Amino acid sequence: MDILLVASAFNSLCQRVHVELSDRGHRVDAVLAAHGDDAVRQAVREVQPELIIAPMLKTAIPEDVWREHTCLIVHPGPPGDRGPSSLDWAIADGVARWGVTVLQAEAGMDAGDIWATVAFTVPPVGKSDLYRNEASDAAVTAVLLAVQRYADGSFKPQPQSDPSVRVTWRDFHRQEQRRIDWHGDSTETVLRKLRGADSQPGVLDEFLGQEVFLHGGHLEDQLKGRPGELLATRTGAVCRATRDGAVWIPELRPRRGSGDPAAFRRPATAVLRDRLGKVPEVPAPLELPTDRRTWADIRYREHGEVGFLTFGFPGGAMSTDQCRRLLAAYRFALDRRTSVLVIGGARDFFSNGIHLNVIEAAADPAGESWSNLNAMDDLVEAVLRTTDRLVIAALGGNAAAGGVMLALAADEVWCRAGAVLNPHYARMGLYGSEFWTYTLPRRVGEDDTVRLTSQALPVSAATAVRLGLADRLVPAFPHAFLAEVDRLAAALAGAADLRQRIAAKEAARLRDEARRPLGEYRRDELARMRRIFFDPDAPYHALRSAFVRKVPSGSARPLSRPSPFAGLSTP
Repeated sequence: MDILLVASAFNSLCQRVHVELSDRGHRVDAVLAAHGDDAVRQAVREVQPELIIAPMLKTAIPEDVWREHTCLIVHPGPPGDRGPSSLDWAIADGVARWGVTVLQAEAGMDAGDIWATVAFTVPPVGKSDLYRNEASDAAVTAVLLAVQRYADGSFKPQPQSDPSVRVTWRDFHRQEQRRIDWHGDSTETVLRKLRGADSQPGVLDEFLGQEVFLHGGHLEDQLKGRPGELLATRTGAVCRATRDGAVWIPELRPRRGSGDPAAFRRPATAVLRDRLGKVPEVPAPLELPTDRRTWADIRYREHGEVGFLTFGFPGGAMSTDQCRRLLAAYRFALDRRTSVLVIGGARDFFSNGIHLNVIEAAADPAGESWSNLNAMDDLVEAVLRTTDRLVIAALGGNAAAGGVMLALAADEVWCRAGAVLNPHYARMGLYGSEFWTYTLPRRVGEDDTVRLTSQALPVSAATAVRLGLADRLVPAFPHAFLAEVDRLAAALAGAADLRQRIAAKEAARLRDEARRPLGEYRRDELARMRRIFFDPDAPYHALRSAFVRKVPSGSARPLSRPSPFAGLSTP
């Protein structure tokens, strides 16, 4: 079937819907509604779709389009739920179950007939994590069911006038309702407010005389202080006291018009800078006791012969500092007597590569790009040069660009079934590094390497396994992924041929090094990247700035091939 996706942005859910439909043989195109109604109309004329689906839409589909074509809207709420802030309200109200509903577009917002609905559990996580995982799984299941029902031709969607549908309108969730009363709100309430706005829009507050939006929230079980007091910092995050405890806040966003030229999300300490004064840095040990409930973006644990190095950075971006800290933790893990080392394994993002927000805010973005990339390369090279044990990259969520290449440096890549991979750099105007010219052709061959990096499209976890990008598909719910990885890793560590596999791995690395040293791959990739970083007219700088500052740019058709530049294919 010819299907057109209409979306405000080609976000994680749009990419997931695209790859899932494409995997099932549908011909899928997309248009961004942010470019205006005429762009949508033009795409409809060109594609002539049999069905239009809107996975994430903040504006209405033009009336002439939905009257002439069947248009299905993916609404992140149960049947009868209406309004623009459904997930926000679900988290604020502390519901245990929520849902996704596929509706037919009509004049009333979220008022159309129901084609499919799927419920999901709501764990105590941030809205963006919930959206990319439980809600995304439910949305894809609902979309596939709706598409099947539409194709069958006999299904009659349920009108919301049906007495069994309880219609509830929920207004936009405003800052007044999100505002934290540090003296009156319990820690649980503070966490709900922070989690309900972790990606957008954030919670407006005041820190040390500066108005900022707070992004993300995690419980702290030991530090205490006066309500509202800043108690500590930790690897970029700040800890703030509540009336009955404390919370960690990883990122802040200065308010526009505040005088801060970098009015976008960044590590909290980078935003507050000198205002922090004598607030102490309180590190967390890599090996946290199991009864601790505190925030740490990198952790290590062992179970038998298996080491687990888990990490989770906001948005999947990895700054120079984060890459260096993760490398230090990786070296710590290598000093332990294990035969299998799992990296990743947490829910949500694995990694999206270098930290574009930190780079954009830097006094010298080109220099920070260069430092960040070299730190990322150091980490990937350490994984590639590990020959005394098997390394498993466990992707509980999405990965892109250098984050995919970090995973490919491992011996095996295990992906949760809902993960989406973007193994390319071209849409950010980059050639790429992280040894992709070694690891990508080694896994998928030259032809698929050129296709993946030039078309620059997302791929599903299932397609990644089929292509050789990944080795194992893990069909687990988001909350169960880590336990399943534990089980699989234990089985691998106990396999009779493990020592032979490790010996074979070491021999293969020696052969590859004799054929062409890793240092040559790195040198050639970095030479191309340096030319891009330090060329002020390179498209990368404008693309990065537009991405970070959320300014619409580029084509209204996000699946179109990106503009080529010299040296895109493998050397």
